[in-house]
Order: sequence, then structure tokens, then C-alpha cells
Amino acid sequence: MNLDTKTFEGSPQAYEFIQEVQAFISNEIDPLASQNGITYESGASRELLKHVWTLSRRHGFYGVNLPEELGGAGFGVRDLVLIKEAIYATGSVLAPHVMGELSGPPRVGALARAATPDQMERFILPVARAEQAICFAITEQEAGSDAGAVQTKAVRDGDHFILTGKKRYISGSPFCDMAVVIASTSDDPQRRETSAFFVERSRPGFVVESGYKTLAGQSSTGDIILSDCRIPAANMIGEQGKGLAMALGRISVNRLMHCPAMLGHASIALRDSITYAMERRQFGQPIGAFQAIQHMLADMATEWTAARALVLSVAHALDQGIDGRAQTSMAKLFCSETAFRIADRAVQIHGGQGIVQGSRVEFMFRLLRMYRILTGTSEIQRNTIARDLLASERQ
Repeated sequence: MNLDTKTFEGSPQAYEFIQEVQAFISNEIDPLASQNGITYESGASRELLKHVWTLSRRHGFYGVNLPEELGGAGFGVRDLVLIKEAIYATGSVLAPHVMGELSGPPRVGALARAATPDQMERFILPVARAEQAICFAITEQEAGSDAGAVQTKAVRDGDHFILTGKKRYISGSPFCDMAVVIASTSDDPQRRETSAFFVERSRPGFVVESGYKTLAGQSSTGDIILSDCRIPAANMIGEQGKGLAMALGRISVNRLMHCPAMLGHASIALRDSITYAMERRQFGQPIGAFQAIQHMLADMATEWTAARALVLSVAHALDQGIDGRAQTSMAKLFCSETAFRIADRAVQIHGGQGIVQGSRVEFMFRLLRMYRILTGTSEIQRNTIARDLLASERQ
């Protein structure tokens, strides 16, 4: 990803940051991945990931999105979108770990406002300092899009809570040290009441099962089994009954911040397709000379540019203090669907090479397909957008 100061849409500080983080990935992170045989699908050990987190924090990249009092850089949403896009556009297999996307600071930044001083010391700061990893556990068998339907129970027992239940498809759980668990604290099956808790992995009754892989072949997702897991009442985050509301409190920003990853991955598929179209020869000429290929490339580039413009526009709105729930749903919907179409065309352009496992566009096809489901399905985004449209008409 080449940047030009004249056309860069962010601040000068963000421009400099991107230059530095790209050099860090090229000079330190990619060689580390190569030396250890890490690929998009093979995954890395907990020890290696911890090393990556520590290196990134030492350079000032890990936790960049945290509040400034916790070591963040003070960037606005628009700058953070550009930074994250640039990181993923490098194509580094360890890109998600540079900012701690799966198990680091992005998971706790919003919780800092509700955390007690004790929780700051035991949970928030160790994550911010890259000393420990954390995951966010909401999803269950019957609680996916309907996040409030959690069946995991947290029952008060004196100065403790006892947690029982199973969380599914939890990103970062295989290498976590702790989890933020959303559990029901209601004593009435007909009444929904969810609360949030910090739960240490070392506690008896906390087990991670991670023997499966996602569509993209990655093993960074697992299930958390809680069997009479006893934790101090002091581990509750904020008020009882406010867990889901707190978890979703920054849903607009969090939803938008998945879009630059999609844009970064889609830009790789586009770049690889352009290169392949220039190099691959059929009937005595590069396939890029054929109008069918040219039209696919033109559509890919046009749709990518449109998706990126939408994301930056919504990021700007959020920086201005607009709630933007419908707008972020539009961005997530359009980005996820567009990025997958780009990856689909990339496979078509690559032909036989595009369907061979191990080729980069084949991996991007599988990875970008997942984003139409992750962090809220396309159908859920459409529901949110439609509700906002109808509500505005009634006003």
C-alpha cells in the first residue's frame, strides 16, 4: 500500500505512524513469521504471539486505540481506520496481532470506563501492557444474533458468583489468560438480565476447547466451558443487569473497525489479480489484454474504492460525535459483501491457480466469506438500517 501525503485522508501523525508500522512489519514481524513457518492457516504458538505483542508494544503500536491515559495515541476513528487498513494491506500473516485485534487492547478500551481501580490493576493494565491476553465471550448455541438470549448463568453465592454454561466460537480464546463473560443474572426465566464479568482462565471450572478450525482454516477460535466456575463478586464489570448494554455500548465504532480489515484483505486480492493478469499468458498475450479480465479488474477497483469512501465517510461522522448506528451497519454490510465479490473475481481471474489451497487469493476468498457473518450478519445489518429508516420517517 503506497501512501501519498497529498492524497492521504488522515492526519500527518497517522501518516507517519503508518510508515513506521509498515516498516516494523516488513523488518521484524514478517521475518519472524517466516523463520517460524507461520502461514495464514498454520497459526502461531502462544509464546510466539506473546513475543509479537511485546515487540509491538515496545514500538508503540500495540494499544494505539486505547484511551491516552492507558497509553493510546489519541487518534480519531478516521485515523484508526486508515492505520488498520494499512496494517492488513501488508498481507502479513501476523497482521491481526500488531494491534492486538484478537486478544488485546481493542477488547478492553471501552471497559476501562466501567472498571474499578482493582479491576484496572488485575485485568485492564496487564492487557494494555501486552502481559496478558483477553477474549470477549458472548456467543452461545442459542445466542448469536440474539445476544440477549444467553443461557450461561451467574448465580450469587455470598461474596462470589458461580458461572455455568458454554460459550461458542470465541475469537482469541485458545490463547487467552482471561475472558469477559456475559452471563444471565436473572432469577426469572421470563426476564432477561445480563451482567459482565472478568473470569480468569486459571480458575477451576474454566476450560477452553479449541480443536476445530474456521472456514479460513484458522484455529484462533474456540469454546469456553464454565462448570461451577467460582469468581469473586468483585469481578463483575459495572452494574448488575447492564452487561449486554455495556458490551454493545461502542457497537458502532467496533462494527466500523472491522471494515478496514476487509478493505485491506480485498486490496491484496485486487493487487494479486492485477499482477497475475499481467504475467499469465494465453493465446500469445497476457490475459490482462482480454476485455473480460479488464472488466473484472475495473469492477473490483471501482467497488473497492466505493466501499473505502463509505467507511471513511462514516468514520468522519463518528469523529463528529454522531451516533451512526445505521451508518456503521451500512458500512459493514457494503464492505463485507463487496470484499467477498472482489475475492470471488480474484479467484476467477486466477483460474486453476485460484482454486488451489495455499494460493493467497484462495485463502482471501474463504476469509472474506466469513466477514458476511462475523460481527453481525448481513441480514442483521439490514434490519438495523431498516429500523433506522422507518423510525426517522415516523418522527
